[in-house]
Amino acid sequence: MIDKLYPHRYQIFLFTLLAILFGSLVFPEKIYDNIISHYIFLANLLAGILLISKRKKLMFFFIFLFFVDILDIGSRLVGFGDREVFKSVRMGVYFLFYVVVTSAIIFQIWTAKKVNEVVILGVISGYISLGLVGFFICFSIEMVHPGSFQGLLTSLSNPELKSDSIMYYSYITMLAIGYGDVLPTTQMAQKSSFLIGLMGQFYLVIITAIIVGKYINQSSNK
Repeated sequence: MIDKLYPHRYQIFLFTLLAILFGSLVFPEKIYDNIISHYIFLANLLAGILLISKRKKLMFFFIFLFFVDILDIGSRLVGFGDREVFKSVRMGVYFLFYVVVTSAIIFQIWTAKKVNEVVILGVISGYISLGLVGFFICFSIEMVHPGSFQGLLTSLSNPELKSDSIMYYSYITMLAIGYGDVLPTTQMAQKSSFLIGLMGQFYLVIITAIIVGKYINQSSNK
């Protein structure tokens, strides 16, 4: 099964990433935030396992994270335990996952001998994953120090609205757009914004240059 799906690993991973980013545009907001988003993140974890399935040790680490997340979702459904504790565990699981999977994608792109559809999809997937790394950094800061970001959308009827706003801020910062509607107000938040901007620019400059260079060499050889 894995061998059949492996050639399509980047298509599957990218599809689940896009579902995370834009799923709320397709499904009703409350249903997406409270139910569907959790399963989409699980699907993304499974896609990540497929992505690094050739590296056995790393795959077992991802499987461990997957079962931790399953335990978290199950605990939330039955109302067992402290909600904030489980949210912190979930944040840690996904932060580790996106750091490791982004690194794995960059490594696969770096060592690719030919530039083809798989490599291009890998470049796109890596960039989106990097934005999610930034999201979990900012979200963790906001959890520990509420009010670290000014201008976040909030609603008593939809607490998850704040996380959507933080995700928006992460990508806007990484893309170097910076509308200024969300502002970091603490030193830690400002440092994280600086880090996210650097990660985005380094990715675009270094990884894109490598791919373009390989493609030019490949075309010259032909």
